[in-house]
Amino acid sequence: MIVEHLELTNFRNYVAADIRFTPGTTALIGSNGQGKTNLAEALTFLATLDSFRGVPLDTLIRNGQETAILRARVRHADGREVLIEAELSRTGRNRVQVNKQRLVRARDLLGVMRTTVFSPDDLVLVKGGPGERRRFLDDALVAIAARNDTLRREVDRIVRQRNAFLKQIGWKPSASALSADEALTLDVWDDKLADAGGQWGDARAHLVAQLQPMVTVAYEDLANKATPVDLVYEPEWRRIGLAHALAAARAEDLRRGLTTSGPHRDDLEMSLNGLPSRTQASQGEQRTLALALRLATHRLVTDQVGSPPVLVLDDVLSELDPDRATALLAHMPGGQVIITSASGLPAAAHPDRILHIASGTVAEQA
Repeated sequence: MIVEHLELTNFRNYVAADIRFTPGTTALIGSNGQGKTNLAEALTFLATLDSFRGVPLDTLIRNGQETAILRARVRHADGREVLIEAELSRTGRNRVQVNKQRLVRARDLLGVMRTTVFSPDDLVLVKGGPGERRRFLDDALVAIAARNDTLRREVDRIVRQRNAFLKQIGWKPSASALSADEALTLDVWDDKLADAGGQWGDARAHLVAQLQPMVTVAYEDLANKATPVDLVYEPEWRRIGLAHALAAARAEDLRRGLTTSGPHRDDLEMSLNGLPSRTQASQGEQRTLALALRLATHRLVTDQVGSPPVLVLDDVLSELDPDRATALLAHMPGGQVIITSASGLPAAAHPDRILHIASGTVAEQA
């Protein structure tokens, strides 16, 4: 999968941009605050309709403007060309088209274009809370198969509606205080969550089993030494079954007015050399592990879908020591790569094209 052409109008700090990418490696070089990450964000937005910076969509529209337009022409491995267009509006009436056909649902875009993003913020995969790691797993599952998004949304919907019903009931000292109708309705939501949540937990567990050896190899490549890396996804509810876990937690759920057991509460535990990476690893080790997670996911998605996603390295090299930056470049997976940097590139980098970014303008190096 190759992005051949990107056009932007009133996106972030770009009044207009018209960029053609090489099928190999394109480097975007410029000082901080000039718009390098904005270009990376535009590419990834057209793949997911979400910002990897985690910001509201109206912040993507240039100040003083009401709309922003993004277009990308993508060529697939089988030779098909796809035109993706998105119009963002401050009114919230956003519009997305693929080959001039408007998409009714945002999730219909999934799989049309795939990207893998490395950014300095990836450190939260190791140092952040459980929600960051859940999102990492769930995004990987959707990248592998767009149909997984349907199950993810169904689990989220059930949890929201079960929580809403618990709040509607109000505080109860115990499950025995429920009326017959309340107990029956809660049973229905428990059955739905046990089914959909159980499937999602199984999918996560299978994904972690696939990633484990790939993460170990990727970490060893980056650190240039053998290091035991363990990924563990074993929530208690999977050992006893979600239906039993929900039944056991019903009294607590009624007291707290929320669902305390299920995939929405899980965590992915990670360790290096047998020690928890979140609390015992150095920041260099944590950053290397975060990169290994991204590299392993990129390779797994490539294996599963048959072609590599577009790889975006957003100011990652400057966060690594020289040895690890060189190791990352030496073990870069095949496919199209977009690198941004404010401080130039290491000697080991050999981009096919260099573009200089300054104040929202793009110029090719002579």
